[in-house]
Amino acid sequence: MKLSELLSSAGLPCVNKKHAGIQIGHVCCDSRVARADSVFVCIRGAVTDGHLYARSAYNLGCLAFVGEYKLDLPGDAAVVICENPRFALARLSAVLFGFPSRRLKVIGVTGTKGKTTTALMIAGILNRCGIPTGYIGSNGILFDSFRHHTANTTPESCDLQRYMFEMAECGIKYLALEVSSQAVYLERIRYLDFDTCVFTNLSPDHIGGAEHPDFNHYKACKARLFSEYNPARAVVNANDPHTPDIIRNYRGEITTFGLGGSAHITAGNITLLSPGNVLGTAFDFISGTYKKRTTLSLPGDFNIQNALAAAAVCQKIIPDTDKILSVLEDIKVEGRFECMDALPYATIVIDYAHNGISLSSVLRTLRAYNPRRLICLLGSVGGRTQMRRRELGAIASALCDFCILTADNPDCEDPVLVIRDIASAFVPGGCDYISIPDRREAIMFAVGMLREGDILLLAGKGHENYQLIKGIKWPFSEKEIVLEAAARILKSPV
Repeated sequence: MKLSELLSSAGLPCVNKKHAGIQIGHVCCDSRVARADSVFVCIRGAVTDGHLYARSAYNLGCLAFVGEYKLDLPGDAAVVICENPRFALARLSAVLFGFPSRRLKVIGVTGTKGKTTTALMIAGILNRCGIPTGYIGSNGILFDSFRHHTANTTPESCDLQRYMFEMAECGIKYLALEVSSQAVYLERIRYLDFDTCVFTNLSPDHIGGAEHPDFNHYKACKARLFSEYNPARAVVNANDPHTPDIIRNYRGEITTFGLGGSAHITAGNITLLSPGNVLGTAFDFISGTYKKRTTLSLPGDFNIQNALAAAAVCQKIIPDTDKILSVLEDIKVEGRFECMDALPYATIVIDYAHNGISLSSVLRTLRAYNPRRLICLLGSVGGRTQMRRRELGAIASALCDFCILTADNPDCEDPVLVIRDIASAFVPGGCDYISIPDRREAIMFAVGMLREGDILLLAGKGHENYQLIKGIKWPFSEKEIVLEAAARILKSPV
C-alpha cells in the first residue's frame, strides 16, 4: 500500500508528493524491527521515548515516521506529526491489515486473575469441537501449529493486528484474547471488534509506578472494555462485588456465572479429587434446567469459576453442553496449577502466582488437600513491584510449613536484596525458611527435601521458559529442572 493511501485511510495528515509513493507493508514501534517498507511510530513509553530511536529505524532503511513532534532526520524521510501516536499506531495497523478482527469472532477475557486459564479453556473447547480458534495472552500466541512468545499479556496494536490477520488467512474463526488493563489504558486494542467479553474478577494489582495511579483507574480500564468496545455479549462473574461497576454502562446481552446464588450458570456440591499426583475437583454443573455431575483436572473454586465462564461463552457457539463438559474434564493449562508427574510420593505444582492475592488463593487451595507439609518456593521480580514483596512473604509465612526464598526474574537487581525484602515479612511464629538465590539450586533442594504426602508449590514463573537476568532472557525451564531432580532421587539407592 502506498504511504499516501495508508495515511489517508487512517485519517492522518498526508505527506508531500515526494513521499506519497513510498510502499508500506509493515507498521512498528520497535526500531529494532524496522525495515524499508515500515512506518515507524514513535511512542513515549514508561522507560524511554520512541522518538529517540527514529534515527535507528532510519538507518535500517525506514523512510516513514509518525511522532508527536518534528524528528531530526534526513530530507528523504517522511515525518507525520499527530497528537496521539498510540491511536495512530493502532489505526495504521488496522488499516494496513484490513481490520482483521472483523474476519474473526473475538472473545476478550479480562480480570485480575483467571484470564489465561479461561481464555485457554475457551480455545481448547472450540478447537476440540472442530471450530478453528486462536489464542493470544500470557502463554503466547497460539493458532494452527504456530506458537510464539509474547512480551506483554496483550501485544502492542501493530503486532496484535498482524497476528489476527495471519489467523484469518489460516482459516481461524475465533480468537480467545486476554485483555489486560494496560492494553485498554495504552490503546493496544483500539479498532478491535469484540463479539463477547468476559470479566473474571477484580482485586488491587498493577497499581503504582508506570502502571495505574490507583485502584479506581485500574477498575475503570477494565470497565472500558465493556462500555467503549460494546461487545454483543458480556459474560461476567456474579460473585465479584465489582461486577456492577464493570458493566454499569454496558447495554448488551449479559450472562452471569458463579458459585451458588442466582447466576445463569452455577456450580454446586463441590468435592476435592486427588487421584495420583493430580489435584482436581468434582461438582454439579447447572445451567437453567440442565444439570450434570462433572470433574475438572484443576483444583480450587477459582478454577471452577474459570470453567463456568468458558462454558458460558461456548454454550452460545456449541449447542452440545455434554461435549463442552467432556472437553473441560481433560483440559490442563501450562503453568497454571500444573501438577508434575515427577515423584510417586509427593505432589509438585507449578503456578504463575506472583502477587499476594494469587499466592494466598493457591496456598489455601492446596492446604485443603491436607498435605503432610505444604512447601513453597518463591521469589519476586527485580527492579519493580517492591510493594508485593512483603505481602508475598507475609502470606507464605502464615500459610506454609516451610519456604525456599529464591530469585524470580531479578533483571538488574541483586536477588539477595529481593529475598531480603520478602524475608522481612517472616515473623516469629510463622514458618521456617531458607534463602537460596540461585533458582535452579533452590528447585533441586526443594525437590530433594520432599517426603511422603508433601505438596511443593513452585510459585511465580508458571509457563515462562526463561529467567530475566540483567536485561537478558536466559533459557530456564522449571519442568526440566524438576524432572532432573526427581530422576536423580529415583535412581539413587535407598
